Amino acid sequence: MKKIQMVDLQSQYQNIKETVDASIHEVLNSSSYINGPFVKEFQADLEQYLNIKHVIPCANGTDALQIAMMGLGLQPGDEVITVDFTFAATVEVIGLLNLTPVLVDVELDTFNINIEALKKAITPETKAIVPVHLFGQCANMEAILAIAKEHDLFVIEDNAQAIGADYTFSDGTTQKSGTMGHVGTTSFFPSKNLGCYGDGGAIFTNDDALAHTLRGMVNHGMYQRYYHDVVGVNSRLDSIQAAVLKAKLPLLDSYCAARRKAADYYTERFKNSEVIITPTLRDFSSHVFHQYTLRITNGKRDALHKHLIQKGIANSIYYPVPLHAQKAYKDSRYKEEDFAATNQLVQEVISLPMHTELEEDQLKYITETVLEFLQ
Repeated sequence: MKKIQMVDLQSQYQNIKETVDASIHEVLNSSSYINGPFVKEFQADLEQYLNIKHVIPCANGTDALQIAMMGLGLQPGDEVITVDFTFAATVEVIGLLNLTPVLVDVELDTFNINIEALKKAITPETKAIVPVHLFGQCANMEAILAIAKEHDLFVIEDNAQAIGADYTFSDGTTQKSGTMGHVGTTSFFPSKNLGCYGDGGAIFTNDDALAHTLRGMVNHGMYQRYYHDVVGVNSRLDSIQAAVLKAKLPLLDSYCAARRKAADYYTERFKNSEVIITPTLRDFSSHVFHQYTLRITNGKRDALHKHLIQKGIANSIYYPVPLHAQKAYKDSRYKEEDFAATNQLVQEVISLPMHTELEEDQLKYITETVLEFLQ
């Protein structure tokens, strides 16, 4: 049995080595490393895949969030609502821009933003909502978009973990995750469902004027060399990373399918456990399982984490400390009773290995080890 890793990038690479190597060598031979042909080709391919008018590549997913907020013209002091249970980058960029982060609780079963908590958090100073499609499943975008329309708010989708997911509206229409709000963002960090071999990110929008602004912002505010029309940053996807992503994009749906197959195996094996809660799936969203995250309800989550490590099974706890309790983001406005679900989740969640190369003997060993320990 192969070594059990959270993400097996080496095996994935071996399966696409010929295509990826040829693409990288093409970049090397051209020596066009910044804004080269592969960047433009990948951009066009991703626009087609997402069925969106504009993809703006950038250097990483955190930059994508920051630049999206800059492009929307948010001003210091403006309130931006997002979730307490997510990676810090989501709130980090709000703080960097001197905006006011407003953290709200999530749903206990899906880990995504709690709609009632969102409604209660809106004030006259609220200007934007940042739903996070956590672990690979979309938040309730139909409800979020209705709330945003009612209060004239921007919606910025943090799609770093859910690229490839489909959202179905009540009228039967579907859209890809990251394409429903005013602007969407994603990360191409190597472990993502669509990952490059370094850092990378992108911004999505159907707004022509916003797209024009964002394209300048990612390149020092330039549309013409040495002419700076807007205040920008240096955040460009390099050609080698674009070449890798262009090679992998046609495989994204098959990658997501492989993850779903592994998730189905986990869920079937754990379905009879009285102390394991498997991921809850919503009818309105497909799940691409960037992570497969269990809840362990008998207080043995931390012990299970250590036991799995001892047994050679990689696993992780996303996220052990809620954002409202982090030193960088503590605020007297926050009350513990407003984060009941998040405070419970940080004690219960554990993520098992999830990637495209999981083999049945590995899945069998993982599930048996978990069940034997928790019996």
